[in-house]
Amino acid sequence: MKASAARVVLTGASGGIGHASAAALLKAGASVMLVGRSAPRLAEQARQLVRETGVDASRVEHRLADLSRAEDLASLAVLAAGWGCNVLVHNAGLASFGRLQDLPAADVQAVLHTNLVAPMLLTQSLLPHLLAQAQAQAQVICVGSALGAIGLPGYSVYSASKFGLRGFAQALRRELCETRVRVQYLGPRSTRTAFNSEAVETYNRATGTAMDRPEQVALELLALMESEAAERFVGYPEKLAVRLNGLAPSWLDGSFKKHCHSLPPVAPALLAHS
Repeated sequence: MKASAARVVLTGASGGIGHASAAALLKAGASVMLVGRSAPRLAEQARQLVRETGVDASRVEHRLADLSRAEDLASLAVLAAGWGCNVLVHNAGLASFGRLQDLPAADVQAVLHTNLVAPMLLTQSLLPHLLAQAQAQAQVICVGSALGAIGLPGYSVYSASKFGLRGFAQALRRELCETRVRVQYLGPRSTRTAFNSEAVETYNRATGTAMDRPEQVALELLALMESEAAERFVGYPEKLAVRLNGLAPSWLDGSFKKHCHSLPPVAPALLAHS
């Protein structure tokens, strides 16, 4: 779909990738509904985007929604349909990094709900509207991660959520193959945003992990939308690693010893009970 024809509902709009993506979409001609959990922040972001891009303010909407709440997902779907959404971008997400034994159970559940369950439920709620677009096309874009195709030490929970999101996108794409709704997956590698904790920054330096600017990811998102390709991964050697890991995952097992050794040490309290 050409950006000029797109009315995009963008979750996680206030984050680094979210803001850059909104700007790129607006500059390319799309209208964008920003979705987030802070009304004042969204309102200020909408004003900032109008200043940055020079677009008419009517092309930038914002809606408050907590994706962990079923009632917010339902009301967002109704608002998005009434607004005429034809592109749904699942960009909201929670980070998770560290050894599995150090991660609080509540954090594990929150990450899986935000990164996987909420996109599934929101898609489900909005799908009747997207399918009813007469002769027009509609798209669902899942912003995942390269870690949705390559499992790295320290990212067991995050990878599980993104592997699940990629599987959801792939299965739904095939389920809807005879309709005009396209389902796509974007797999960025590590990106320079506040999403990364200090521990992640240290890990990335120790392992030589390359990082992209959010503006680059935004351009990849725009290119994916307009190309209508099933998937798009960002960066090299990540693209190659995705292919190799898909063909023979065990081949790469020994390649991540440096990553394993670069993890934070096990918490003292856990060592005391081992």
